[in-house]
Amino acid sequence: MLEMVKSDPFIPIAFQKDHKGMQGVEYFEESDLDICVSDWLKARDAAVTAATGFRLPVTKQLRNRLLEPFMWQTVIMTATDFQNFFSLRAHKDAEIHIEALAYKMLEEYNKSEPKKLLAGEWHIPFGDKIDAGRIFKTQAWQKETEGMALNMSGDINYYLDLFKCKIAISRCARVSYLNFEGKDDYEADIKLCDRLFGSTPRHLSPTEHVAQCMDDNKYIGNFQGFKQYRYMFKDQNSEDNRVLKK
Repeated sequence: MLEMVKSDPFIPIAFQKDHKGMQGVEYFEESDLDICVSDWLKARDAAVTAATGFRLPVTKQLRNRLLEPFMWQTVIMTATDFQNFFSLRAHKDAEIHIEALAYKMLEEYNKSEPKKLLAGEWHIPFGDKIDAGRIFKTQAWQKETEGMALNMSGDINYYLDLFKCKIAISRCARVSYLNFEGKDDYEADIKLCDRLFGSTPRHLSPTEHVAQCMDDNKYIGNFQGFKQYRYMFKDQNSEDNRVLKK
């Protein structure tokens, strides 16, 4: 993270002049803009010094907080409805950074050619890059299918989809700290997913990006026509007896 902040820091795409209210319309230009960028990078340098300057071995989770304003963020967004987002954010009144991102997203959205799924098929993030042959070689697959006579057209595809979902769920979970980039380990992915499922309480937020196509356009949760993986769990919402019922 330190190297990312040093070599490719986030720098605002423009510096608004101080203003009243929510929206500013005046920006610093030319030499004044250079001064703003210089001051921003001085703040970056101070954050790096502070993050590395603790006299005691404070956990990196806290020290990295000091670097976050200068880091690019990677986000996975999965939804069936985007029109309201584009209406609000691909708009001149939106904050300039989310506006720029929303316009890029809108352009890509309009250029994309969706893959039509049949009822029962899965939307799996990263799924096009998941290699079935490698899954078959994992210990997890061999343990799951030991003693089973799997036919190629039915059972094997069912289990293969479940394993692809597990790998995708783990990679969605890891995006927040970017540690699967460059580390392509199906065995570790499957183990992490099993830990998410088996923990008490369950950690199911990453399962919301994997969804099964339904045979109608009804809403399940916040998806239309799809059922997110988390809704496969009857106890997908944890109960906490410390909360007073009212």
